[in-house]
Amino acid sequence: MTKLLLDKEDIRKEDLANYIDRITNHYSGINPLHFKEKILRAFNSNNKLTFDQLTNLLITSSLEQMDEANPQWSHVAAHFYLDQLYRHASRNRGYYAEQKYGSYYQLQKLLVSKGIYSPNILEKYTETELNELEKIIDPELDLLFDYVGLHTLTNRYLATDYEKNIYELPQERWLTIALFLMQDEPKHKRSTLVREAYWALSNLYMTVATPTLANAGLNHGQLSSCFIDTVEDSLIDIYHSNTDIARLSKGGGGIGVYIGKVRSRGSSIKGFKGASSGVIPWIKQLNNTAVSVDQLGRRKGAIAVYLDVWHADILSFLDLKLNNGDERQRAHDIFTGVCVPDVFMEQVEKRGDWYLFDPLEVEEVMGFRLEDYYDEKKGTGSFREKYFQCVENNALSKTKIPAIQMMIRIMKSQLETGTPFMFYRDEVNRKNPNKHTGMIYSSNLCTEIMQNMSPTVQFEETVDGDTIISYRKAGDMVVCNLSSINLGKAIPDNVLERLIPIQVRMLDNVIDLNTIEVKQATITNKKYRSIGLGTFGWHHLLALKGIQWESEEAIQLADYLYEKIAQLTITASMELAKEKGAYSQFDGSDWQTGEYFHLRGYLTGENAEVWKAIMHDVRAYGLRNGYLMAIAPNSSTSVISGSTASIDPIFKPFYYEEKKDYKLPVVAPDLDHRTYDVYRRSAYIVDQRWSIRQNAARMRHIDQSISFNFYVPNTIKAQVLLDLHLQAWESGLKSTYYVRSTATDIEECEWCAS
Repeated sequence: MTKLLLDKEDIRKEDLANYIDRITNHYSGINPLHFKEKILRAFNSNNKLTFDQLTNLLITSSLEQMDEANPQWSHVAAHFYLDQLYRHASRNRGYYAEQKYGSYYQLQKLLVSKGIYSPNILEKYTETELNELEKIIDPELDLLFDYVGLHTLTNRYLATDYEKNIYELPQERWLTIALFLMQDEPKHKRSTLVREAYWALSNLYMTVATPTLANAGLNHGQLSSCFIDTVEDSLIDIYHSNTDIARLSKGGGGIGVYIGKVRSRGSSIKGFKGASSGVIPWIKQLNNTAVSVDQLGRRKGAIAVYLDVWHADILSFLDLKLNNGDERQRAHDIFTGVCVPDVFMEQVEKRGDWYLFDPLEVEEVMGFRLEDYYDEKKGTGSFREKYFQCVENNALSKTKIPAIQMMIRIMKSQLETGTPFMFYRDEVNRKNPNKHTGMIYSSNLCTEIMQNMSPTVQFEETVDGDTIISYRKAGDMVVCNLSSINLGKAIPDNVLERLIPIQVRMLDNVIDLNTIEVKQATITNKKYRSIGLGTFGWHHLLALKGIQWESEEAIQLADYLYEKIAQLTITASMELAKEKGAYSQFDGSDWQTGEYFHLRGYLTGENAEVWKAIMHDVRAYGLRNGYLMAIAPNSSTSVISGSTASIDPIFKPFYYEEKKDYKLPVVAPDLDHRTYDVYRRSAYIVDQRWSIRQNAARMRHIDQSISFNFYVPNTIKAQVLLDLHLQAWESGLKSTYYVRSTATDIEECEWCAS
């Protein structure tokens, strides 16, 4: 690591020149002469610059040198920024800046006393242990960051005091996460596990989800990314759900809400026909909750609402985010998703009719809830049987609409707003490994989480003196605990076998350490012990390997790589079950019966013997986690790691991101003459049919789902977009995320950024 320019009153020109040389000489392939001359000229004209002003000049001038041929200048800017962080932290904590990192034990004591850190680490570890583990901090690993990554980590995630003064440094964030997540492991191996977790994080082989990254070891906030609630069709339960969602949003969670059980507009209330206002007013309440309840002032809440395509309010639902029409029927801050059965897509293909129903009337007339069924096999099953019973029953009121017209309404909204997301409910439930204990009605804010759901219902309220006691039956409120592998770094370094076991253990520990205000979420979290191990850096990996996006080789790599990740993840969870016990619902699950492995064709393929051994061990020892894999968008944390987001193609190899007062250059990771040809086929250029084929290959190996975007021109023909949707559904995808058109300004979702 280079020597700092020390914090003293008078900076000499010679010291500044030597400092610039020390930094720039660290990076090969750049010519610093013009840069150095510019800085020294500015210094000569104003030698009263403060250290921060001088550092800002060094950073902005470094970034000005960046272009497609000189991406290293981003790391130069990060290096100058690091030195500024070291100076600020040392000043605030009272140690000599040349040390870069001060005493970790003293940092813990200081931030605990200020109410920033949780006391857990000081209570669970001795001073001797912390002093010993502090030795694993390697300041050289700070040089892995480029400027955008370091700036993002610093401004969003490093611990500060209440005045936003910097105290915690990057490697201390990694160590704090490792210590916090391993605090309750057996003492005889805890130190080893902390070291492994720090190794995984500090080398940027993986990231934890945004809430874990921001809140682990702190005195506030919770650790899970997303939650999914199911709203029951009663006034009291609707309001209870809104309150629960507000409490989760306050703690830093994104929310998915299934509202398909709520009666439609014009339905009856207590026998009075036409009294119901339908789902739209309740969605507008959720919209207000999203805006009003922010995460400690950092950002507004984020809520996605899902509705079945057969629900009588679906047409009004599809208009919620449009910019024209009746504002009383709009909810611009809500994200929307449509739950789609196979039979609807079949009717779209054959240009057949589609029917809309009121869920309350279906229950009253037919004696069942249509949403509680799905097709057990492709092309046949109980949902379509129940649906056609409803169609044929003349006692049931219904609205008929051509299925293709409904699909056109969906696509029109997607091109204007990016939503609704598509949730293919039959495929989801067919592949649900825990179908023996529940049903999956919808997904989360980012469409990658697929877990059992059910509403929480109030069944009694009593009075004891001046105390009112409400009794509620807890439903399955889904909790997403996420972490992602950095493919662009972990695969070239060949570390998956070492990485995934520690990653799964970290995720499993999040479940026990998390503090969730809403009790049914805590109950569900412990019941299924669900995790979502995912990946990012797919385009980065393809570029490093010289594999074109639109190629059979890319599809084969996706199939091979995600099968390997699945093998390692399932094995890691099985080994944890040996050690700590299986999740409570394991008996009867597809994991336990072996159906999980049969459904995916694992027992007859070329790796059949490997899979048979894994199946045998799983059946013998159980799994620690009922759900295991999910690929999140991880936009912000992939930026921190200097890689590409999720399984998405990059937007451009090089571009400028407009900030308030300046333009920030953004360059594809490891961009050079060898990787440029792969990167130039960027998001709006690649044929989306190849993206679908890639995701179909990896989908087979993922028990939950993938945040998968379509990137299309705003001039796309309806038939072309329809063909993409049909291909996605026919390929066995469980969901699709945004339709990102070149004319759509879509607000990014950060909650699943793992």
